[in-house]
Amino acid sequence: MTRISQMFARLKQEGRVALMPYLMTGFPERDSAPELALVLQEAGADLFEFGVPFSDPLADGATVQRASERALKNGVRLRDTVEQVATMRSRGVTVPLVPMGYYNPFLQYGIERLTQDMAQAGADGLIIPDLPPEEAEPVHSACRTAGLDLVFFVAPTTPDERIAQIARLASGFIYCVALTGVTGARSALWSGLPDFLARVRSHTDVPLVVGFGISTPEHVAEVGKVASGAIVASALINVLEAAAPAERTERAVAYVRSLRP
Repeated sequence: MTRISQMFARLKQEGRVALMPYLMTGFPERDSAPELALVLQEAGADLFEFGVPFSDPLADGATVQRASERALKNGVRLRDTVEQVATMRSRGVTVPLVPMGYYNPFLQYGIERLTQDMAQAGADGLIIPDLPPEEAEPVHSACRTAGLDLVFFVAPTTPDERIAQIARLASGFIYCVALTGVTGARSALWSGLPDFLARVRSHTDVPLVVGFGISTPEHVAEVGKVASGAIVASALINVLEAAAPAERTERAVAYVRSLRP
């Protein structure tokens, strides 16, 4: 079993939903993410989605775009993400780490080289939001060889035939988008989420994780009734942006602790 599948199996036995914060490499400062990962793991994080900064993050809303722009200004590139994953492991981060990035930088880096380097650094999978299943076989094969899970997105607008196609390729978990549109904190979750997840579940036994718009303990608890994990991205970035530098870690820890149902 992979580290991701072990985590979901353990939480299922404990009757808990996985709390999965998003950290951007190089945000707020160039070397912030490894320190944040360690303390947020202690605060209750079960897995980290680890953003790779990119100049054209088409699935991301304004908040994640700002974080990405700041990381790029801090000089962070894909190679730095690989190195920071290794730093997290060396500092004692034991929960699964899943870098999320767009296909163009991955292709430029070299897919086989990237999967091998990520695996060696201690990553557990890859999330590539702009990789369609029809073109995913080279990445899927490279991830399988390296022992990485490959995570795909499904949205409320995804037809059943395409969900089935994605389900045949996905491992680790399937990222279920809680709304149509881009990332960003919302006040309420979509009322059709349970039916959407039931439709996805009819095609796969892979754990389902919900993201886009999750920002409150109530959201996490609601997701926990119908899915295996909840990803919190923009809301955590907002907390980091709003805090004074000396208070960022403390505020982030308090926020993540507050999310645990």
